[in-house]
Amino acid sequence: MKAHDGMYIDGAWRPADGRDTIDVVNPADEQVIGRVPAGNALDVDTAVRAARAALPGWAATPPAERAARLAALRDVLVERKDEIAETVTAELGSPPKLSQAVHAAVPVAVAGSYAELAATYAFEEKAGTSVVHHEPVGVVGAITPWNYPLHQIVAKVAPALAAGCTIVLKPAEDTPLTAQLFAEAVHEAGVPAGVFNLVTGLGPVAGQALAEHPGVDLVSFTGSTAVGRRIGATAGAAVKRVALELGGKSANVILPSADLAKAVNVGVANVMSNSGQTCSAWTRMLVHRDQYDEAVSLAAEAAAMYGDRIGPVVNAKQQERVRGYIEKGVAEGARLVAGGPEAPREQGYFVSPTVFADVTEEMTIAQEEIFGPVLSILRYEDEDDALRIANGTVYGLAGAVWAGDEAEAVAFARRMDTGQVDINGGRFNPLAPFGGYKQSGVGRELGAHGLAEYLQTKSLQY
Repeated sequence: MKAHDGMYIDGAWRPADGRDTIDVVNPADEQVIGRVPAGNALDVDTAVRAARAALPGWAATPPAERAARLAALRDVLVERKDEIAETVTAELGSPPKLSQAVHAAVPVAVAGSYAELAATYAFEEKAGTSVVHHEPVGVVGAITPWNYPLHQIVAKVAPALAAGCTIVLKPAEDTPLTAQLFAEAVHEAGVPAGVFNLVTGLGPVAGQALAEHPGVDLVSFTGSTAVGRRIGATAGAAVKRVALELGGKSANVILPSADLAKAVNVGVANVMSNSGQTCSAWTRMLVHRDQYDEAVSLAAEAAAMYGDRIGPVVNAKQQERVRGYIEKGVAEGARLVAGGPEAPREQGYFVSPTVFADVTEEMTIAQEEIFGPVLSILRYEDEDDALRIANGTVYGLAGAVWAGDEAEAVAFARRMDTGQVDINGGRFNPLAPFGGYKQSGVGRELGAHGLAEYLQTKSLQY
């Protein structure tokens, strides 16, 4: 795969400060497919200085012109969709169809939504005798994960650009080639030099330097809750704004009136998609006791169909982590009805699509984020019991409710402690705010709420 041996800073590819590199490994065959520089604190400082220098000009750029650059970026992403999909497949292991339909297509929709928002957003409004201005917060340090490498980048960079902010991006070390491709797209779209900058590197080195840098006004991070806590503490010490999209353990609640077969099949598909590496995946399926055995049988049948259809997890460490959770589920008394801890292939970081029955709410697999193709099925007695179980984790990122009557599902969803709920299989909406309650994060991404994260408010009194 194509890989740059430098950092994209101030509108050009520049040599890294040091000579350390990161191998990019294809998780399907364990082969090295590229190398990128492992940036250090000096690389981060150079990028932040470039972003600060570019900030006044970009912040003063009319919203219509910022919208035009975003529209151009969207068009470049469309033109390069095949290359994007191939790159994601190579470094993440995503099956080609998923790479095309999700990893390449969704960022196009998100970039397009912000092109429209930049042109129509009320950056100035009246409030009685005052005029309220919504201004860019400044330089954004964006730290993104590997599971949706381009989507997570666009979900941060596009609203920041629309707001008039400048950006330094530190992508995940497992999927830096997609980030480099995005930097090329930004350049091709005519975004001015210094407005967007890319530093590849390791989280504890480049990521920490970016979060701590005094020239960064807001840190936007997507990843584990543990790392999010550290970033939040670092930012808090400097009274710096943060946007944190963290872990999840989302409940898929199937009420007795629902179409059980449809709800179970869609629920299994949701968990297995992207090899289970989705923070909002519905990894806990809650079923009424009278329908439990049927649901377990349906889920086991559905999971068996995914044996050759899902890709690997991202790396060897993640493979061992997921297999460890499966072993713990068995040790704590859950019943395997599909899959198991054994690696299904000799080569590649694959994990068998796994379904557990007889899971109780206190079990580790019902409480902790596994981030792999593992589904836990829990039984409930009545709706109040289902709600208690659904809300009974430290997370609150997403969820789902199924019912024969939409109003019944909505009434239940409104009582769930979570940031986003799909009703009877509701589809992804790039304009809907995404983010969590409790330890699933702070702030929102996507749509107008995502744009607001990158703005600060000033009122002029007349």
